[in-house]
Amino acid sequence: MTATDHQPTRLSWGEALRVYTRARVVGMLFLGFSAGLPFLLVFSTLSAWLSEAGLTRTVIGFFSWVGITYSIKVLWAPVIDRLPLPGLTRVLGRRRSWMLAGQCGIALGLMGMAATDPVQQVGVLAGFALLVAFSSATQDVCIDAYRIEAVVPEWQGAMAAMYILGYRLALLVAGAGALFIADGANFPLAYLAMAALMGVGIGTVLVIREPEATVSRDTFLREQRVVDYLERSAHLSRRRRMVTAWFIGAVVAPFVDFFSRKGALAVAILLFVALFRISDITMGVMANPFYLDLGFSLSEIATVTKFFGFFMTILGAGLGGVLVARFGIMRPLVLGAVMVAATNLLFAWLAATGPSLPGLAVVISADNLSGGLAVACFIAYLSSLTNSAYTATQYALFSSLMTLPAKFLGGFAGVVVDGYGYVSFFIYASALGIPAILLALYLARAAPPPAEVGPEAGEGAR
Repeated sequence: MTATDHQPTRLSWGEALRVYTRARVVGMLFLGFSAGLPFLLVFSTLSAWLSEAGLTRTVIGFFSWVGITYSIKVLWAPVIDRLPLPGLTRVLGRRRSWMLAGQCGIALGLMGMAATDPVQQVGVLAGFALLVAFSSATQDVCIDAYRIEAVVPEWQGAMAAMYILGYRLALLVAGAGALFIADGANFPLAYLAMAALMGVGIGTVLVIREPEATVSRDTFLREQRVVDYLERSAHLSRRRRMVTAWFIGAVVAPFVDFFSRKGALAVAILLFVALFRISDITMGVMANPFYLDLGFSLSEIATVTKFFGFFMTILGAGLGGVLVARFGIMRPLVLGAVMVAATNLLFAWLAATGPSLPGLAVVISADNLSGGLAVACFIAYLSSLTNSAYTATQYALFSSLMTLPAKFLGGFAGVVVDGYGYVSFFIYASALGIPAILLALYLARAAPPPAEVGPEAGEGAR
């Protein structure tokens, strides 16, 4: 049985929970750690290092530009989908070879940063930071593609939950852990330690197996058009023919494929992807200012948001994985959309009633539980939309689309707070989730996502 003819089966609660014992699901814990480790090392942890070194805020601000690579990774995702790495791809396969290349780039970049003086060699440090960010974004593309192709759609929620757990653990290590090392010794030693921890990801890549991606008949026929182009364009130069053929196959075909498969629903799906996270991202922009304005101390905020937030996010993601395995993708996805919008109303309640530490704990717990569940289900949904022939390109497109509109609209959050207050703002943030809920209900009724990716739930998925 191939991925294209797999039919989802209804699992019992016990079977749904046992999904987390599958080898490839467990492996996502370590790949998630590898993905999360570099992120803060080119953002807040790096900012702390630069600040301690005495660099100006202007220079520190410029360093944040290296993070743009995470938002534009869709530009080189087609290369990852199509271009083999000499030697590595033959030995490790398409996904693992690029994943290993990205991880080695991260480790080398971190070692380079550790060996650089931020005062005397600020340009060199920026170059190594860019290498880390670019390699990290490349690794993200590869891990997403591997995750989608490695298991059946019903397991994608569990894969996402384990990825989130590993990622969150890595953020703790690269954030608080690196700062503790720097406080006891220095930042170069902290960055060398982080480079060594990339061995977690490298070791995982060497242990896991390459997923078996299948290509549907429709995709094969679509790819045949590239061959037809080469045959019809013999009068052009060989270089021009090869470049054009690669562009058609790697860049044009993934978009044509998506609209061909989804038909009239394609626009509604893309609109849903763009709107799904607007509510929680908009709320998140004003979260910390809200806590401070309400009168909570920094230690209270850190204790509640980090402690309760961490464990409730993991619990929510884990629950999302079980629900997807038990009920499929769409029903838990609708539930997640409703929960995210509803929990924003709890913030409005807290703003109206005033500061209360138990109240803050309840609100944070509910918010992070719903957020973890919604993100796990949403990742599973995005994964179901891809074609295994273009996994990296299509998922990179979806992941970029799901944050850009939300981040843009989130920029106006302060305007709403200044003009109408926090209660009205959180009601507004909750209302922003209504279109996503309606679209989720529409898509669930119109066309539940087919099982288009991953091997069958047998030997190939273990």
